[in-house]
Order: sequence, then structure tokens, then C-alpha cells
Amino acid sequence: MARPQSAAEFDKKKVVAENRRARFDYSIEQVFEAGIALQGTEVKSLRFGEGTIAESYAEVNGGEVWLINANIPEFSHGNRFNHEPRRPRKLLLNGREINKLHAGVMRQGMTLVPLSVYFNSRGRAKVELALAKGKKAHDKRESIKERDWKRDKQRLMKERG
Repeated sequence: MARPQSAAEFDKKKVVAENRRARFDYSIEQVFEAGIALQGTEVKSLRFGEGTIAESYAEVNGGEVWLINANIPEFSHGNRFNHEPRRPRKLLLNGREINKLHAGVMRQGMTLVPLSVYFNSRGRAKVELALAKGKKAHDKRESIKERDWKRDKQRLMKERG
């Protein structure tokens, strides 16, 4: 079985959409790479760099994982066979990964958050999916303090040379 990899290990050739707010709002426990079952016009739309996952989430339903509320706009040169922009999209994972995600969601406070949508080196559309726990307000303040301290530390190191 393929092990969950860290975000740095995934082969991201072209990032289409990124959920930057997710790393601030959630503490990331595990990261998974999942394929997406797309229609033809959805792939074309993604290749043009269109698509957002800011308000999206994933859910385990009936032994399958679904990406909900991801917006891939209609293809501009499409015809009457264009896709619906906010339809649920099936995520492609193996059985053990689905079981891990399902067990994580059943625990209190865990959720499935898409971090980014990208094309890998083989040209396949992938989703970086995180099993995460929501942060409280005081945790977010800690994150802000830590980020500010890192920025100040870098500035001080640059000044001292």
C-alpha cells in the first residue's frame, strides 16, 4: 500500500487551485493524494487555470470519497455538453486510504479539506486532501504570533548579515 506522503513529496507540475486559508483554519494531521473523476470539459477548464476550492470539502459516503462544492467553471469553448460547475466529484483512492479517512472523520472534530488541485508530471489531475482538525481562536492567534516571529527573525538575520 502506498503510504501517505508529506506535501513536499507530491509531484506537482502545475498547481491550478490552492486553498491557502485551510492551513490557517485547520491543523493538518495527514495528507493524501487523490485522483479526480472529471468530464472532458472540466479537464479543459482546469488546464486553462480556472477553478477554485476555497469553500470546498470532502466527505466519505457509501465507501467512496466525494469532493463537494468545488467550482470548476464551464469551458468557454464548450457546447451543450458542458459540465455543471459545482457538481460533486468522485475522488479516486484505494480502499485502505478510504478506510483511514472514514475512521478519521468519525473521530470528533476531524474533517477532509482539499489543499490544492494540480496536474502531476503525467498530466493527471490530482487533489491534495488533508485529514485535519479545526483550530480554535486561540490556536489561530498562536499561528499568527509564530508567523510574525519567523518574519522578524528573518529580517534580523538579514540585517546582521
